[in-house]
Amino acid sequence: MQKAIIGKKVGMTQIFDEAGHAVPVTVIEAGPCTVVQKKTAEKDGYEAVQLGFQTIPERKLTKPEAGHQKKAGITEFQKVLKEFALKDSEKYNVGDKVTADTFAAGDFVDVTGISKGHGYQGVIKRHGAHRLKETHGSGPVVRHAGSMGANSSPSKIFKGKIGAGQMGDEQVTVQNLDVVKVDPEYNLIAVRGAIPGPKGGIVFVKSTVKTHVEKKGPAAGISNNPQKASARVNPQKASARNK
Repeated sequence: MQKAIIGKKVGMTQIFDEAGHAVPVTVIEAGPCTVVQKKTAEKDGYEAVQLGFQTIPERKLTKPEAGHQKKAGITEFQKVLKEFALKDSEKYNVGDKVTADTFAAGDFVDVTGISKGHGYQGVIKRHGAHRLKETHGSGPVVRHAGSMGANSSPSKIFKGKIGAGQMGDEQVTVQNLDVVKVDPEYNLIAVRGAIPGPKGGIVFVKSTVKTHVEKKGPAAGISNNPQKASARVNPQKASARNK
């Protein structure tokens, strides 16, 4: 990956672009992150850096966690640690700061976080299953999962069958979000759309793994999909008939 940073989800708002369109964005307090450890190809077999986020008193860390940071000479202990295999890891040294201006408006990022926990839920809320009609004789089973399969053969429930269980509170990655605005003064990054987790949740922002091909010239902004308006030519319009 090219760039990465650790941040905290602040919340959602909207930003108006130059054309006056409202753009829904999620604001992330990104960094400043401290380089706690540097991995090298000679010593570790690969290039990477370990970033730390949010200062914390030493008494709130375990002895191994505090000892790991003391060994690196870190005086401001970090609460969240995460390793990133950056493309230019060799230019970072222990103690360096990584701030929000690592990214710029127009970049595309993948955001990883822990989704909101919903506890133990049934199949209707967890998987969107249908319910029974509450008519005569339906009984107290209108929100049950129903039949799970044949009884004699294969006499089992196949893996992947929907059912009740723990919902949420798992790692989720939303890919290919574009950075709308970066505020280096307050270490804020605004990305288009929603990201996982509650307000105040820790998120990891990385350069997207998706490939983007920049279109240039007159064809820029015109879709190859004939079902999209930008690719259609309406023969009923006078401007199209006169061509």
